[in-house]
Amino acid sequence: MFAIPLSDTLPAELRPLEPWHAEEFLAHMDRARENLDQFIAFASLTTDLESSRATLRRYADMAAADTGRIYGIWLDGTLVGGVMFPNFDVKHLNCEIGVWAEPAGEGLGLISAGVRHLIEYAVVERGMQRIEWFSSTRNARSRAVAQRAGMRLDGVLRSYYLHNGIRHDKEVWSILADEWLAGDLRPAH
Repeated sequence: MFAIPLSDTLPAELRPLEPWHAEEFLAHMDRARENLDQFIAFASLTTDLESSRATLRRYADMAAADTGRIYGIWLDGTLVGGVMFPNFDVKHLNCEIGVWAEPAGEGLGLISAGVRHLIEYAVVERGMQRIEWFSSTRNARSRAVAQRAGMRLDGVLRSYYLHNGIRHDKEVWSILADEWLAGDLRPAH
């Protein structure tokens, strides 16, 4: 296992989320559900220990197939959020980053730090050329993370998806490898 520190001032780290974390992940999803369920179904898919294990097993299978990954963010030993590659396309060298947090993990810069580590990994270690970010136009916090990561708004897909009875427009953000490498947002090694 690895752990990457995410802050110089807080005891926070980024670690892989694996099926054996199912109980901890479920407790975290219970704390995060109200936050997340406004925009995405991620938390609503994890409602008991079996579904928690299944979610983490799905990402473990994706990691084994090199098509996705999931990482948790722990603050002072408690899982408070995470970052993930819901899509990792090694053939076309494109990937998508997603994030989530419970209230205790918000506003501390931990999600943004995790995103920077994922972009750095995708570009430098894996040769990805395009990193994408999708979010509801109603999700200002998600938009702010994309902007802090140096991403540009590619466009808006109007009335793109239905969630909880509400049609959402979806923003598409991206950063290209050469933009990332030329920027000053890269994490220190």
